[in-house]
Amino acid sequence: MVELDHQFQNGKPTDYNWDAILDLDRVIPCVEGGRVIERTSPDSAKAEILVKMGAMSLKFVGTVEVEERDEAAHKALLKVKSREAGGQGYANADVAFTLADGGGEIHTAAQISGKAASMGEGVMQSVLDALIKDFTQKLEQI
Repeated sequence: MVELDHQFQNGKPTDYNWDAILDLDRVIPCVEGGRVIERTSPDSAKAEILVKMGAMSLKFVGTVEVEERDEAAHKALLKVKSREAGGQGYANADVAFTLADGGGEIHTAAQISGKAASMGEGVMQSVLDALIKDFTQKLEQI
């Protein structure tokens, strides 16, 4: 398991950020290579992500779901479950958001197997770290 912590600042009110992270149509495309395939409910969507790991490109297809939300504390947990398209691997993650005025914190706990994991933990961690940093930059703009 890979665990990472990141912060983001966008100068926007807590309520704005709260609405943004719970809107899967807005938040999923903030992940590089991510797109919503189908909205299955207000709190769930089928999605895909294309991930580049060195010379290798992998496509993962799965679901993103708002698993928990604590509106009073402005904390939410998004659960990602995906399988490698045409492969045996998977990429699952719990992404916990804690929001405050002007931004927030993101804690990611990811489990990855298959081709992506075979690249080694260091490569996997640096790719995931870069994906989340890019995600936080895009969150700053939504």
